[in-house]
Amino acid sequence: MKLVLFGATGMVGSRIATEASARGHQVLAVSRSGQSPAPGITATAADATDAAKVADLAHGADAVASACVPPRDGSDPRGPFLALNEGLVAGVRAAGVGRLLVVGGAGGLEVAPGQALSDQPGFPEAYLPEALAHRDALAYYRTLDDPDWTYVSPAAEIAPGRRTGRFRVGGDEFMTDDQGRSFVSAEDYAVAFVDELEQHAHPRTRMSVAY
Repeated sequence: MKLVLFGATGMVGSRIATEASARGHQVLAVSRSGQSPAPGITATAADATDAAKVADLAHGADAVASACVPPRDGSDPRGPFLALNEGLVAGVRAAGVGRLLVVGGAGGLEVAPGQALSDQPGFPEAYLPEALAHRDALAYYRTLDDPDWTYVSPAAEIAPGRRTGRFRVGGDEFMTDDQGRSFVSAEDYAVAFVDELEQHAHPRTRMSVAY
């Protein structure tokens, strides 16, 4: 497949780019810096809020993916992050690309029906603005029939680690392991993300990935 990946130089985006490229997919890595996340991967600079530029880069692609994260400059990230996702969708539509995969957040996962993780007592206050921005983005995607989107939530903890290829895939529920920890390596998250790119098993819904 030809994949256009925005946010390709971050911790998660770079691993998605590497995993997809290793499987033989043609990856165009897009970021503000324009740097390549790994040797051999074509890269360019662009802003995902620029719908016209998104459309130009996405033209002819089989899928577009976003590993963009909410702004972390101390300001309220909810409005800017929603605008980024709206620009991305507008560009994907204009390019005629049918599929959009999105790196989501864990804060909106449900610890019980209708009870989000980020609403629970003790949720780290420092992470709440980012969690709410991701929840707003998911709510927006849930209003869309076009493009065919998939929102991929990681576990509560995601960090560089090993690629094992062994993990669980769920839906809206918050998953923990036998010790009560919610974790997945960025490498295994990328495996699950590229699996979804190839298998298209979760159209227009949220999926989650954890050990």
